[in-house]
Amino acid sequence: MYTMDYFSTRGAKERVSSAAAILKGLASDGGLFVPDSFPQMTLSEIEALVPLSYEERAVRILRLFLTDYTEEELRGCVERAYGRTFDDVRRAPVRAVGDLEVLELWHGPTSAFKDMALQLLPQLMSTARVKEGERDTILILVATSGDTGKAALEGFADAEGIRIMVFYPDGGVSPVQRLQMVTQAGENVAVVAVRGNFDDAQRGVKEIFGDAAMVQELAALHTKLSSANSINWGRLVPQIVYYFSAYADLLAEKKIATGDAVNFTVPTGNFGNILAGYYAKCMGLPVGKLVCASNANNVLTDFLQTGIYDRKRDFYQTMSPSMDILISSNLERLLYHLTEDTAEVAAWMKQLTEVGKYDASRLLPALKENFWAAFADDAATEQEIRAVYERTHYTLDTHTAVAYRAAEAYRRETGDTRPMIVLSTASPYKFGASVLHALGEDTAGMDEFAQMERLHARSGMAVPPRLAALRTASVLHKGICAKDDMRAEVLSFARA
Repeated sequence: MYTMDYFSTRGAKERVSSAAAILKGLASDGGLFVPDSFPQMTLSEIEALVPLSYEERAVRILRLFLTDYTEEELRGCVERAYGRTFDDVRRAPVRAVGDLEVLELWHGPTSAFKDMALQLLPQLMSTARVKEGERDTILILVATSGDTGKAALEGFADAEGIRIMVFYPDGGVSPVQRLQMVTQAGENVAVVAVRGNFDDAQRGVKEIFGDAAMVQELAALHTKLSSANSINWGRLVPQIVYYFSAYADLLAEKKIATGDAVNFTVPTGNFGNILAGYYAKCMGLPVGKLVCASNANNVLTDFLQTGIYDRKRDFYQTMSPSMDILISSNLERLLYHLTEDTAEVAAWMKQLTEVGKYDASRLLPALKENFWAAFADDAATEQEIRAVYERTHYTLDTHTAVAYRAAEAYRRETGDTRPMIVLSTASPYKFGASVLHALGEDTAGMDEFAQMERLHARSGMAVPPRLAALRTASVLHKGICAKDDMRAEVLSFARA
């Protein structure tokens, strides 16, 4: 039987199993693990997904990449991840909204798409820990722009042999996102605000991973670092599943025929969500165009249109904070797949760190073949929320609205009429004030929970019970640090 190996985008000689890649998170040279090939799904195998549950579809896809896990292990991981905590039996339902299809990825316990991966990653990691005979404590470090942090905390809380520490930008997440994190219970969790933006937090975490002295200090404490950000292969691979699942659902509804190409629009910050769609395409899923939708922090829009990545620009705090990112980590994987040249990728990443930009414009034909890009600022995002609500009475969150607008722009500017699936990445209740403002409501004097009640009255959507429960939850984490003090915070937590 074929065994899939993983190696670094930056050229380190190590080749590891999927279990080892998931445990490590980041390669030893600071690169990201990538698979040595793309397994293929035939059209008949894709068609065979139609009658299956989401969990069964997930096992079919995951087993192609996680070849050192048994099918029984994967089935157990998947059932524990999705079987109890999602509020829709379909897990990731597709809903027609106007002329487009919306893939709702927020029916998990934290009401954000990160649950699709972060309910599964702890299961994969715990299984990997046993498979690899790991005895040290695994310390998960997470930098979050909002949703990843809570989803990771929820998934890893009280996991045996694993601890988790989350850093988020102080003032850079929504009030609900902050409450979700700072009220997280669990003996093995810590949450710290960072004085800075998401890129500062993400850079700090990456520097800790690359700090040899830090690794030695932690080793003396019988602790090893790993990641739950989308740099971890175990975060990325579950996201491939819902692209196949959405396609199978359109087949089931006879909205497409087997083999018909479908376009996807993805609200994108760190590039992991849309990269999973590219992987699905490379595996044989009939994907036409992947539309990358950004907010005012439109570094990816510029890159996909010019081939030049330049993070040296103004940073904006927007109403779609999970996309407030100027360094999109997962883009590194795409660069490798388009070049298959680890030395060139390593050089580009070095330039990004040292001078803030790199020129990959020679890849422009390949980029434009697979991707199209657009962005929407806050004013345009508000217009989209209001316009879609008035036309369809469907309520978009601030991130999905950016994507919906980009999807419409793509169709208008290209004339491409193929079916379009918009990935909906969060419940509107996570960004209640912004959504209500877009709908013309005055939220002055309303706290987050009054906003939820008002949004329920306007939208008719049920308030997610776990969000409503935040009203009486106790704040358990009050830590705040300078961006240069993250290392000390990690060591303090490891020693505790």
